[in-house]
Amino acid sequence: MYSPATFSAALLMTILSAVFWGSWANTYKGVKRYPFELFYWDYIVGVVVCAFAFAFTLGSLGPRGEPFLLNLHLTDASNIVFALIGGFIFNAANLLLVAGIDIAGLAIAFPIAIGIAVVEGVLLSYALQPKGSAAYLAVGIVLAIVAILCDAKAYQRQSAGMKGGARGVTGKGIVVNVVSGLLMGAFAPFVTRSLTYGHPLTPYSIAAMFSLGAFLCCFVVNVYFMKHPLVGAPVAFAGFRRAGAGNHLLGILGGILWGAGGCFNFIAAGFVGVPISYAIGQSAPMIAALWGVLVWKEFAGADTKARLYLTFMFLSYIGAVSVIALAYHR
Repeated sequence: MYSPATFSAALLMTILSAVFWGSWANTYKGVKRYPFELFYWDYIVGVVVCAFAFAFTLGSLGPRGEPFLLNLHLTDASNIVFALIGGFIFNAANLLLVAGIDIAGLAIAFPIAIGIAVVEGVLLSYALQPKGSAAYLAVGIVLAIVAILCDAKAYQRQSAGMKGGARGVTGKGIVVNVVSGLLMGAFAPFVTRSLTYGHPLTPYSIAAMFSLGAFLCCFVVNVYFMKHPLVGAPVAFAGFRRAGAGNHLLGILGGILWGAGGCFNFIAAGFVGVPISYAIGQSAPMIAALWGVLVWKEFAGADTKARLYLTFMFLSYIGAVSVIALAYHR
C-alpha cells in the first residue's frame, strides 16, 4: 500500500484533506429543488465509493504494508467495530451541523460546533496517541479557534448588513450545535484506537469501514430527520426518484470530494498521528469561507470590519497549520 515517506508529504495530505472537506458543500449549491436530506443519500454513496476505490488501489498495491483485504482479515475485530462507530458518530454530527447552520446561521454554528470538535477531538486523540508536542498543539488549537471565531464574526457582520438582519440566537440552535460539536470531536478517538490497537487497521481500511459506518448511520439519523426535521417540512423519499441525473451526480461528486479528504486525513494520520492530522483537517471551514469570498462572492459589498475579520481569519488559519506542523518535530 502507499504511505507517505516524508513529513512534507504527510503535511500536504492533511492540508488537502482540509481543502476537500471544505469544498464538498459547493456541489449542493448546484442542485435544483433538491432537499438536503435527499441530496445526502447521493453524497454518502459517493463517500463509500471513494473510500473503497482508495482501499482497492493505493491501499492494496505496492510492497509496503498489508493489502486492504488481508488487513481486514488479520486485524482485531474490535478495530473494525470502532472504525464503524467512528463513521456513525461523525455522520450524525455532520447532519446535526447542517441543521444547526439552518437554525442559528454560520456565525453561531461554526464557533460552537467546530470549536468544540477541534478541542475535544485533539485532546482525546492525544490521550490515546501522545504523538507530537502538546504545547505546540495547544497553541495551534488556540489559533484555529481564533480563526473560527473571526470567520463567524465576518459572517455575522455580513448577515447583519443584509435584508432581514442576522438570525437571533435560540436555545434550540445552541443545543443542536453543542451536540454536533461534541459528536464531531468524539469520532477521532475511535479512529485513533483502530489505528493503534493490537493488529491495527491500515488508514485505507479505516477509511473504508468509517464510510460504511456513516452509510449505516443514514438509515437511522437521516431517515429520522426526513420524518422529523429540525427545520422545515418533512421530506418524502419520492423526491429522490424525481431528482434527475444532474442532482444525483452532484451529490455523488460531493461525497467523493469528502471521501478523498477523509482518505488523505487518515493516510497522513498513519505518519504524523491523529491529533495533528485531525487538527489541520478540521480547519475546513476556512476553506469553505475562501470559496465564499472568491467564488460565490458572499462578501461582495461587505464593510471594512467584515473584511478585517476575514483577514485575521486567514492569518490565524495559516498560523494554526504552521504551529501544528511544528508539533511533529518537537
